[in-house]
Amino acid sequence: MPVRVDVATNTDAAALADIAAITFPLACPPSVAVGDIEAFVAANLSSQRFGEYLADPDCRVLTAVDEERIIGYAMLIRGISADIADFVEYRPAVEVSKMYVLPEWHRRGAAGELMEAGISWACAQHMRALWLGVNQNNPRAQRFYRKHGFEITGTRAFQVGAALESDFIMVRAI
Repeated sequence: MPVRVDVATNTDAAALADIAAITFPLACPPSVAVGDIEAFVAANLSSQRFGEYLADPDCRVLTAVDEERIIGYAMLIRGISADIADFVEYRPAVEVSKMYVLPEWHRRGAAGELMEAGISWACAQHMRALWLGVNQNNPRAQRFYRKHGFEITGTRAFQVGAALESDFIMVRAI
């Protein structure tokens, strides 16, 4: 069944938070405590936080939609954070901050549609690169990003509650 990609609006904030609550834990390694994951979701992926993201002019949230139901999303944020500046050669750049689809949509093309729409948006914004952080213990996500032209350029720490995780920084020039 085909998936369409839309630009999220304020009316999507609650649905995005629901998707995030389901999908974010799936990307966390087993070493991260459930309570830490829940606290991270509450602080960063609530309906209120999505409302803030949607109001941010440097942020673009895309939704993957099956008929009328959101089944995944991608969040793109213009800029490069100071902790990874040395790993992103091309400027200006945009971060693929979040990209998740519901588990029943894995391997059905929804994430690829989101990624292609994100790349198209970045090109239209005259960006020269996309970058992202992906947990070093998530080879499936790493394979997906490599398939879409991303290469590992460095590492960083990523905090989820008490857990300090190690991410690869991956970059795609455009």
